[in-house]
Amino acid sequence: MIEEANKVLAEADCLFDKAQVEAALDGLARQISERLAQSNPIVICVLNGALVVTGELLTRLAFPLQVDYLHASRYREKLSGADLQWKARPSSDIAGRTVLIVDDILDEGDTLVKIREYCLEQKATQVFCAVLVDKNHDRRHRALLRADFTGLDAPDRYLFGYGMDYKGYLRNAPGIYAVANT
Repeated sequence: MIEEANKVLAEADCLFDKAQVEAALDGLARQISERLAQSNPIVICVLNGALVVTGELLTRLAFPLQVDYLHASRYREKLSGADLQWKARPSSDIAGRTVLIVDDILDEGDTLVKIREYCLEQKATQVFCAVLVDKNHDRRHRALLRADFTGLDAPDRYLFGYGMDYKGYLRNAPGIYAVANT
């Protein structure tokens, strides 16, 4: 698998380099700060994909907040999604709170819709979604056509880097890449 990952990286198209991603994270932080700075939010990182994005974003949010995580996945190191598997739910009491769900990418939206529904079932007052990348296509879940906060818009290709993976690898790529020929 290492050889395959190295080949994929070597042949990939860099869509956004590190400087462009960093600028997008700055913009994302500004959007979030303008809207949520006074709301005492709980920021929930969707593992594993949003680990990098959340870490980078938190240092840019200069207001009091709490952080938690959840682990829910449809991909499980595959290239296409299946049913949502919950591995860990947030440990914080989110009842009566503003929740900001941070994920790496908004593709079809099924995962974020289910997570948002869960937060509302737990009596969160407001639930917002922030994604680093919004993939442009027409297969979006009709309950989530756009995230509340978006850093970058990308073409409908298989992406990796900045938290997004290729079969469990390349989350640490220093930019956002598209697999060649996708």
